[in-house]
Amino acid sequence: MAGVIKIEIAESAQELKKQLNFSQNSEVKERIQVLYWLKTNQVRSTGALASLIGKHRTTVSRWLSKYRKGGLKGLLEVKKSPGRVPKITPSVEKKLIQELEDPEGFSSYKEIQTWLQLIQDIDISYSAVHKRVRYGLEGKLKVPRPVHSKQELGAPEAFKKN
Repeated sequence: MAGVIKIEIAESAQELKKQLNFSQNSEVKERIQVLYWLKTNQVRSTGALASLIGKHRTTVSRWLSKYRKGGLKGLLEVKKSPGRVPKITPSVEKKLIQELEDPEGFSSYKEIQTWLQLIQDIDISYSAVHKRVRYGLEGKLKVPRPVHSKQELGAPEAFKKN
């Protein structure tokens, strides 16, 4: 009969049930659930398992082949991609933090972008610079408050004295 699974499950139904109760990760739970159903003879084919678990039958077959090769440990290993390497390295980030802490600092994110391009040779978008500096490093730009064009020079100091 096509789709009937021929697999020897080493763990007992009680062990699988215990692992099912204690597992936190949903991906791991689904995989243990498949083994539990096979061990207790509730389901016999990959198609039935796939429809019960809500995955494609090839996914269930792949899980079972992982179990055949590596046992329970091999089945429960969920690989995660490392992601993209950040353009701003930790050493450049330290230099950027020092520049941001400087009293003169940067007056705009465009200036930071230019600094990264010229000094550090890093080509990065304006939005990436803004996101990294404002939210990642929680840095604020050293921009003075606007002064009215008709205000006399020295008026704020005189106001503070009185």
